[in-house]
Amino acid sequence: MLRALDIRDMLIIDRLELTFQPGLNALTGETGAGKSILLDSLGFVLGWRGRAELVRQGAAQGEVVAEFELPEGHPAHAILTEAGLPGGSELILRRVNTAEGRKTAWVNDRRCSGEVLRALSETLVELHGQHDDRGLLNPRGHRGMLDAYAGAEPQLAAVRAAWTEMARARKALAETEAAVAAVRSEEEFLRHSVAELDKLDPQPGEDAELDARRRMMQGAERIRDDVARAFALLGGDGAEVAMADAVRWLEGVADRAEGQLDEPIAALGRALIELGEAQDGVTACLEALDFNPAELEQTEERLFAIRALARKHDVAPDDLSGYADTLRARLGQLEAGDADLADRRVAVQAAQATYDAAAEALSALRRGAAGRLDAAVMAELAPLKMERAVFQTQITPADPGPEGQDAVAFTVATNPGAPSGPLNKIASGGELSRFLLALKVCLSGDDSTRTMIFDEIDRGVGGAMADAVGRRLAALAQGGQVLVVTHSPQVAARAAHHWRVQKHVTDGQTLSTVLPLSEPDRIDEIARMVSGDVITDEARAAARSLLQA
Repeated sequence: MLRALDIRDMLIIDRLELTFQPGLNALTGETGAGKSILLDSLGFVLGWRGRAELVRQGAAQGEVVAEFELPEGHPAHAILTEAGLPGGSELILRRVNTAEGRKTAWVNDRRCSGEVLRALSETLVELHGQHDDRGLLNPRGHRGMLDAYAGAEPQLAAVRAAWTEMARARKALAETEAAVAAVRSEEEFLRHSVAELDKLDPQPGEDAELDARRRMMQGAERIRDDVARAFALLGGDGAEVAMADAVRWLEGVADRAEGQLDEPIAALGRALIELGEAQDGVTACLEALDFNPAELEQTEERLFAIRALARKHDVAPDDLSGYADTLRARLGQLEAGDADLADRRVAVQAAQATYDAAAEALSALRRGAAGRLDAAVMAELAPLKMERAVFQTQITPADPGPEGQDAVAFTVATNPGAPSGPLNKIASGGELSRFLLALKVCLSGDDSTRTMIFDEIDRGVGGAMADAVGRRLAALAQGGQVLVVTHSPQVAARAAHHWRVQKHVTDGQTLSTVLPLSEPDRIDEIARMVSGDVITDEARAAARSLLQA
């Protein structure tokens, strides 16, 4: 609820302090007295976009401070928390506009942005009038209003959850399709490469082994003769026979040498063992050097094939075996991907079915609520002397989304059989005011957390219709707060609190001020509204009658 409004140096207001009350608050005054300036100033501190030139001429800056009372559970608390701003039961908004156009805002003495102010304003104030594009005349908000009227939050939550799940399932399907498509685009390459690698079957370390074997065979003819001659010297009639003879001779005389030959004989024994091992190694070498020329060709062919395949795939020869496993795994992904695709498509179908069911349940709820709302608005229009008008909530198919698959628009026809259309296109000024009031009465429910402002919503109506408008506004203000800017004495008479906006000239400068009215003052103000500039006794009597009605 708006508790106070402090305005300094804004347009033709030099200093103004207002304290508002619960219930219906009326602002009256002559045309041009400055009533709209109050709304401009309130809109400024709430972050609304409005006039560019707001600072009073000659002032360095203009300032507006608005004080709101926030009950526990008010939605503004969540916005304050999200923005990291201090909260509490009192909310003080302050905004300054310099003569150069720079704007600065504070919330509870903490600097904030215009976006935060506008977010807070959505929870604090509703403005309704003939040129209001923020409230009932804005078709973009009609679906939300109908949902609030229908109490559709559980159904909306189900639709939002189903939409989120469907979006997740579709994203997973798209990602899987992209992955499978990427693998499928190289499927031929993968299958050919895997077959080629499997056929060759290269093994880690094989490249080095083949290269060593190849080099050995290439040099075999050059070294084999030398190795054979060395083998001949080691065995047969060579070193082995000579050493064996020497051992035999020494052993024959060892018993007469007083032990001096024991160690030489033992050394020769060891030498014979080592000589045997050397002979075995040379024999193995000779056998290795004894190769078939076709084997060299086969070795070179395999070595060159391994190295060519390694260059083709840009990997080391020893890594070809692991690379083949990688390619086989990618082929496996393709086969598994087909199965995943089927699962993903089933998941999307299931999510779509869940969403369709939830959206249809929400649509059915909206259709039922639309019928009830139409009947309620029509019942409100009768006392407003518009019993022949037709109000209809149109629900048409829309692109599916997290809020369902319906477009909602409030339409009117001023007479039976006349074409219906948007509120602000079909109704005249006075008719529009009454339509808006009737609709707001029906939509208000138990929501008393926001201050409702009606800007000359009674324009174009008078007499019994104006009285009906005043009664509806008074009923709407019960348990909450309504501010009405009005030229209608019938409406002003229904207010619980009354202010008069008036202009005066001081030192050659026109200024606007707002005065709270006592009961006698109210009689004179309402009499002025009845009769004009000259207040007669008859006008005062009429004013008293209106106040007592």
